[in-house]
Formats: sequence, C-alpha cells, structure tokens
Amino acid sequence: MSVTTAYQDGVLVLTLLRPPGNALDLDAVLLLERYFDLAIHSPPERGMVITGIGETFCAGVDPALFASHGRDLRGELVRAITRMTARLLAIPVPVVAAINGTATGTGFVLALGSDYRLLTDAPGARFGMNGALTGEPLAAGLLDILKAELGPGLARRLTLTSTLLDANTMLDLRIADEACPSDVLLSRAVDKAAVMAEQPGFRTVKRQVRGDLACSVQDRADNGNDPFLLAFG
Repeated sequence: MSVTTAYQDGVLVLTLLRPPGNALDLDAVLLLERYFDLAIHSPPERGMVITGIGETFCAGVDPALFASHGRDLRGELVRAITRMTARLLAIPVPVVAAINGTATGTGFVLALGSDYRLLTDAPGARFGMNGALTGEPLAAGLLDILKAELGPGLARRLTLTSTLLDANTMLDLRIADEACPSDVLLSRAVDKAAVMAEQPGFRTVKRQVRGDLACSVQDRADNGNDPFLLAFG
C-alpha cells in the first residue's frame, strides 16, 4: 500500500510509502483523496500529520509513469490531484506536514495545503515546483494553492524556473513554519497537531482563514474546471 495510517497519541499519521522518492501515481492520489475524505466526515480529534518514509517527503507525480500514460489516464490523474487537494483543504482539524526530506511538485503542494509545516534540517533536502523541468503536470487546483499560499510573484518564479529551495530559504520566505532535526520531526509534528487541536475555536477560524481557498479548489474539482487539461494529453 502506498499510504499507511496509524495513530500516535490520538493524532492520525498518514505516511507516504512509495519508494523511491514516495512519488505519486493515480492509486496513491486516490488513496490520499479517500483518507482525506474520511478525515472530513470523521475528523481525528487531535488532528492529522502527513509525512513520508525515508529521506524524501514526496517527489510529486512520477514523471516517467505520467509520460507513459495515454491521454485519458493523464486527464484522470490531473483531475484526481485537484480532488485530492480539495479534500485536504476541507479537513476541519489541524493538518501538520512533517516534511522529512525533499518535497517537489505535488508533494510540495501537499505541504502547502497543510496548516503547519515542519521541515527537516537535513542539508540536502530541497523544496519547490520543478514540473517545467521534469514534465510533472500542474493541475489547476495546485496552481490555486500555490498562488494563495506563496502569492502570484513567488509562484511564478518557482514554477517557471524550477528553482528548488533549501530549508533556510523556506523559513526566510515563511513558506515553512519551523525546522528541526529528523529524529524528532515526527514527534514534534504530532505534538503540534495535538496542541493546535486543543484550541476550542480552531475549526471556526480555519474555515475563516482557509475556507475561500478550499471552496475554490472544490469548485474546480466538482466542475472539472481545468482550462489546460488538454495540454496534458
């Protein structure tokens, strides 16, 4: 299975498990969509953590696999990515990304869709959107999140240059919230999710702060509204 689940101190931990690089295929995206949907309808009271196995958080969509797909399957994957990210944004409880290593493409946007972002301080980890270099698709839902979380200027620069950032730059640009050693990353993320969840007004404030973005991406998912969908054929 490409995604595993377990509870730690009452916090639901989703772990990407698709080596090498925890790259996503259609099955993994659909499984994430399912788990996120379950978290909407039956929220884990102490929040959720998303992480990866090994030294990579998520290297996005497997570009070689995507290139091997026919037109219909490519379109299905792109639409599934938008649905998956819409479900992530709609989870009412805290979602903390424990970014245990490199996060690129869709993996980078998984982190941006989380409510709090904890980075490993491993020197070799890199983060960003390099689809222009690798050929990974940029689904419309991903672009909505990039623009909302980074602003249009930084989103433009990262996507069009395929620039990958180190942990210090992620912190300087306030894309990430905190960095810590790899050996305490998961426990720190679990603690952070639980503390955030204890706030009695968290769900209301999350709807106020992230609700417009969640609705926008969900609208794209419901209507299949991706003006460049044919470009992925």
